[in-house]
Amino acid sequence: MSHDLPPLNALRAFEATARLNSVSQAAEQLHVTHGAVSRQLKLLEEHLGVALFSKEGRGLKLTDAGQRLRDASSDAFERLRSVCAELSQVGSDAPFVLGCSGSLLARWFIPRLGRLNADLPDLRLHLSAGEGDLDPRRPGLDALLVFAEPPWPADMTVHTLASERIGPVLSPLYEGFERLRGQPVQVLAEEKLLHTSSRPQAWPSWARHNGLAPEALAYGQGFEHLYYLLEAAVAGLGVAIAPQPLVSDDLRAGRLAAPWGFSETPARLALWVPRRAADGRAVQLARWLKAELARQNS
Repeated sequence: MSHDLPPLNALRAFEATARLNSVSQAAEQLHVTHGAVSRQLKLLEEHLGVALFSKEGRGLKLTDAGQRLRDASSDAFERLRSVCAELSQVGSDAPFVLGCSGSLLARWFIPRLGRLNADLPDLRLHLSAGEGDLDPRRPGLDALLVFAEPPWPADMTVHTLASERIGPVLSPLYEGFERLRGQPVQVLAEEKLLHTSSRPQAWPSWARHNGLAPEALAYGQGFEHLYYLLEAAVAGLGVAIAPQPLVSDDLRAGRLAAPWGFSETPARLALWVPRRAADGRAVQLARWLKAELARQNS
């Protein structure tokens, strides 16, 4: 039995056949004949000295050895496809695609996008918004900007940018603004609090950190996403809970106030970059983001 790698064409034929569970479909996908795929499978079995398929009726069934090779080859070919796609994009001067939540995009990133483009003109940043459905492992996405708690995924290079700090915010337009301002946090137990289904743990986490029993809180209007929650707060509909970066501009402009400050959570704002990334643009972006967050809080 040889310890050299088998011929690539034989591995390609096997990977396609195992993935599609059909020699005919593998042949069609690889644009070769049924006989050509069969010959490559036989060549691979001879090279390895083990059977990879067994007959099952009129079809094929993977042996234990075949299942092991299927898992390894599927992962290897997917990584090759992904890296080749990225190299082609970099070679064609493709933009750097960053995923982030719609609320982070609208309330923090877009107001700073002009400054970023001026500071990093070669980055050619493209922003992709989503709510919990973005995965930097997926081809077409180069990195993800996200609030999350460690431990970090083993297949990511993670640039931590800032600790997450959350706190209650309300608008001067809110009818209870003058009554609440200057009062201790316990007064919030008497309010119908605005909340969001995308972060149901935010209010209970903040309450525990500030000496309030989470079960003592009463909830009013709910919203599907954080962006809508914060727009409702700006409109004077009630008291909302928010990450500090997403309301920093509103606080400076006086559209919102944070009478009880912000409390640190275990989460971090971080840039997740797949280890497959082939260029240094993510490092440039991480440095810029960290500096911008520090400048904002200074």
